[in-house]
Amino acid sequence: MKIVYSDDQRLHALRYEMLGGEPTPCFEKPSRADMVLAQVVKQQLGEVLAPKDYGLTPVTKVHTLGYIQFLENCWPAWEAEFGSANDAVPEAFPMHDFRHKVPTHIKGQLGYYSFDLAVGLSAGSWQAIKSSANVALSGADIICSGERTAFSLCRPPGHHASADQMGGYCYVNNVAVAAQYFRDQGYKKVAILDVDYHHGNGTQSIFYNRSDVFVASIHGDPNYEYPYFSGHSDEIGQGEGEGYNLNIPLTLHTTDWPVYREALQRCMAAIKDFDCDVLLISLGLDTFEHDPISSFKLKSENFSEMGVLIESMQLPTLFVFEGGYAVEDLGVNAANVLLAFQESMG
Repeated sequence: MKIVYSDDQRLHALRYEMLGGEPTPCFEKPSRADMVLAQVVKQQLGEVLAPKDYGLTPVTKVHTLGYIQFLENCWPAWEAEFGSANDAVPEAFPMHDFRHKVPTHIKGQLGYYSFDLAVGLSAGSWQAIKSSANVALSGADIICSGERTAFSLCRPPGHHASADQMGGYCYVNNVAVAAQYFRDQGYKKVAILDVDYHHGNGTQSIFYNRSDVFVASIHGDPNYEYPYFSGHSDEIGQGEGEGYNLNIPLTLHTTDWPVYREALQRCMAAIKDFDCDVLLISLGLDTFEHDPISSFKLKSENFSEMGVLIESMQLPTLFVFEGGYAVEDLGVNAANVLLAFQESMG
């Protein structure tokens, strides 16, 4: 299995996030990807490659141009106004019936293009965000060249980012960019399976009206868990996309591997019925029992079982790294999924 990774991921390093009303050191930090890289290298999973540069055209096929220009220009505008002592973080959000007019001031733009306080931008963020998208696209290209599987070690993650908003540590929706790239390369049907603990609200919103990309997600019940406003089981797609979106929300605190495995098998059956040409996995590992901001009960060995099940679909499969915040165990859990998938290939 080829792994795509860039050292540029370390350039995105925010000081704090808000958790329970308190400024807290960020859970989404560079050491997450470092731990995963170290473990897949230790396990000799495969060759580690640097990403190619695809420019912004593939990104703007998923995200609005205005939003991408904001991400590119936010830090210089913030630094000119407020200096570099603090991260650029949103502090004002539009009301539900707001005018769709982008403010001129950088503080207004931060609120306009955000949906929570779990995002910010610093001096190196844009370079890291661009690189993360290139990591996903390079993984897709490996599949397009004939390989059965690849792992895009993306950071920052992406599945919460919508076409024009950042949130949940996510800026560019890496898996959505890769899915659209597959379509542009001639793949007729693309499936995305999101196994992150949190619902991939951004991925859902991007493809919600489309029938060429099937999106399935297993996650904590949004009545009680972030992102709260999407991920319910009655969200099945809209218009041409009706029937091409599957959400399986699960109970917090009691979901263990047998419960999760049943949900995973339901998603696999739906993906089989969709009869896709390629499968993308939003590989979030925050379903782990010791994750500090999640509440499922999966154990490290369960991630190996997950890898075996995913491989049983016998599809070209791109793994795209998402969440997971139990940093000391994160590399082991990622390697378990990937190694089990690879070994099952025979």
